[in-house]
Amino acid sequence: MISWNRVETVLLDMDGTLLDLHFDNHFWQEHVPRRFAARHGLDLASARADLAARYKKVEGTLEWYCVDYWTRELDLDIACLKAELAELIAVHPFVLDFLAAVRARGKRLVLVTNAHGKALALKLRRTRLDEHFDAVVCAHDLGSPKERIAFWERLRAVQPYDAPSSVLIDDSLPVLRAARRYGIAQLLAVKRPDSRQPERTIAEFPAIAHLAEVMPD
Repeated sequence: MISWNRVETVLLDMDGTLLDLHFDNHFWQEHVPRRFAARHGLDLASARADLAARYKKVEGTLEWYCVDYWTRELDLDIACLKAELAELIAVHPFVLDFLAAVRARGKRLVLVTNAHGKALALKLRRTRLDEHFDAVVCAHDLGSPKERIAFWERLRAVQPYDAPSSVLIDDSLPVLRAARRYGIAQLLAVKRPDSRQPERTIAEFPAIAHLAEVMPD
């Protein structure tokens, strides 16, 4: 599904693509509701309903991914709460082998993530994934989430790349749509970003269950 002889730059998402999205899903769907309920004297059902409305309001924006925003919004120390669950941060199978194989082919590797700097730092301390990349780019540093074309335009200013000779692998369909509009030539979706959830059926983009399916020779 990847024409490797046409690729110069490999753009890789982090959460759901390289890292198991179970950490983030469990954090926002289970850990935060319980702490929010306790902090504000709510029953769990009411806390979940309140949070669902707040999540929906900023979905797809930088605020949705911002640790500082949610710390203010919920009156909870989100960075501290994430650290409490750090043992759940896990690298998907075949990721390290894939990165080594891409590196051996001489391709440029760039990690592109919407994760806030504080969350990114925690995950990189746990996994050391950054050691395998030529660059790590955080959407918060560019002032735009990956769901918007502005991110892909601004990315070129800090990490020059040629869209027609690049491939992006991401679990987010809105992100892939933005990258397609910008002109990134090869796009792959991830069917199972959360190892505890079933595979998704994806028709809009070529999709993989794991990176072993597109391992360079």
